[in-house]
Amino acid sequence: MALASSLVLATVAMPTSVALAAPSAGRGHAVDPQDAKLDFDSAVYTTISVTVDDRPVNVRWYKEICYVANPVAAAPQQPGGPGGGTTTIPNTACGYQSMNVFVPESAFGDQRAPVYFAVNNSGWMASYVKAGVTAGASYDSSTSNVGAALKAGYVFVDVANRSRGLVGADGSSPGKAPAAAVDAKAAVRYLRLNDAAMPGSAERIVVNGTSGGGALASILGASGNSAEYAPHLAAIGAAGIDDKGRSTLRDDVFAVNAYCPITDLGNADIAYEWLYNVLGTRDATGSNPSPADAAAIAERFAAYERSLGLRNPDGTRLTAATLLDTVEKEVVHSAETYLEADPAHTIPPLGGTFEIASGGPGGPPTTKSYVNDWIDVDTATGKVRSVDMTRYLAFVATQATLKTTPAFDAVGVNGNTSSRTETNLFGPPTQAYLNYTEHGWNHNDVAGDGSGLDDTGLTWKQYTAKQSTTVDDQVHLINPMDFVGTRADTAPNWYVRHGTRDRDTAFTVSVNLDRALAADKQVTNLDYRLAWNQPHAGNYDVPEAMAWIADAVQEAGAPSAPRRRG
Repeated sequence: MALASSLVLATVAMPTSVALAAPSAGRGHAVDPQDAKLDFDSAVYTTISVTVDDRPVNVRWYKEICYVANPVAAAPQQPGGPGGGTTTIPNTACGYQSMNVFVPESAFGDQRAPVYFAVNNSGWMASYVKAGVTAGASYDSSTSNVGAALKAGYVFVDVANRSRGLVGADGSSPGKAPAAAVDAKAAVRYLRLNDAAMPGSAERIVVNGTSGGGALASILGASGNSAEYAPHLAAIGAAGIDDKGRSTLRDDVFAVNAYCPITDLGNADIAYEWLYNVLGTRDATGSNPSPADAAAIAERFAAYERSLGLRNPDGTRLTAATLLDTVEKEVVHSAETYLEADPAHTIPPLGGTFEIASGGPGGPPTTKSYVNDWIDVDTATGKVRSVDMTRYLAFVATQATLKTTPAFDAVGVNGNTSSRTETNLFGPPTQAYLNYTEHGWNHNDVAGDGSGLDDTGLTWKQYTAKQSTTVDDQVHLINPMDFVGTRADTAPNWYVRHGTRDRDTAFTVSVNLDRALAADKQVTNLDYRLAWNQPHAGNYDVPEAMAWIADAVQEAGAPSAPRRRG
């Protein structure tokens, strides 16, 4: 299955993962010429000073390290400027395949410190290289994951990556799936290649991300060392791919810290429509503009859920018939955990009100009141008496209007030409978007967009059966559900949170990820929870998350010392 430009897919069947040899340089052999281009220079840094918890900290900043040998050039004007316009990027050569590395003074000579690997893309959008640590800034380690990582002595890495919305220097779209996952793997490989020269340990990489970043963290953590990515890695000059396309480095990671992951995109629409139609939530909240589409999409969910073969902790099968009860139990657990954590925590009684603060960047904060008509708590014991799931889902959908139908593969359907959903993550680099689900494809009605039955004359099943098809492979290569429990080297440590007020993806998506991880024998430390009263957001529980990371590191013990190259 071949495709031009940066999207190159294997033409032959490949095993899910491959046995990896140690890097040739570590065995006393010559360094691969391509890898030699990716040497880390430990002497090239800028020292900046920041304040963490009112104490000064010196930080060495290794600026904009290009982690691939053959980066994809970007256009100087990129979407995402003020008012929906464009923004000018200074680094067109490698600004989407670079990373900033920040080393606190406590880790200057520490090659065994954990590496906090932050991916910054939201909504699966491309992420230009950023500096999460800035000179003169002050950080509170109780609220800032950046400050907490520096205080703990971790190496903090801001990782840029290609993804949807990226405009290439030639006007193409070189960020199509699986570019984001491939770039993240390439960044991990760069750290492993240079482990002996860099502060921190590539054996203790903790990947942090929210929303699309949470999804990227999840696929990176699930698909370690899968050979399916080798052609993509070779195309961008990633470290550890020899001239025969074989891998000589690993790209598995130690831990995943993911918030509200927008993942399992190939099935996200059916999960969303099922959840918000099974109890009539769309109708009840006046957000069902396409009821026929919603019903048709939701109808597919039961078969999909059954096909996963997942089980709850008590051994019961996870099916459409048991999922609402499962989500209810997760909500109860969330509420009771919240109450137990702090005596000052309270939940309003039935008939009381939730006071919900909101407000976007730059805008004034606002507080709205919502009547609690769905959860009954015994304040004396801190236990939940009951949850009304119909009213709970309506409460969630009232916080923020439900997404359109379809929620994720909406472009091209019902005349929709907006790029706000994930449809432009798929297709060839020369095409604006491609529908990537059966419903979206078969119902595309925008003539001339190159997608759907109307333009190709092929149904989804006919189209994806063609040898030259790539879209189904693209969906697969960014879906952690396809790699958990396989021969891929899945990260052993997972911390996943999904807010109880988050309407951006169905709760069933994160529940399924949790149950799949629980069944994977490689996963030894799994901490999943619906986060009480949180919206679509991340890093709201910094002390808890950082304590979890510290415990995971302590449990694993000190990593072995890296071997020097050459």
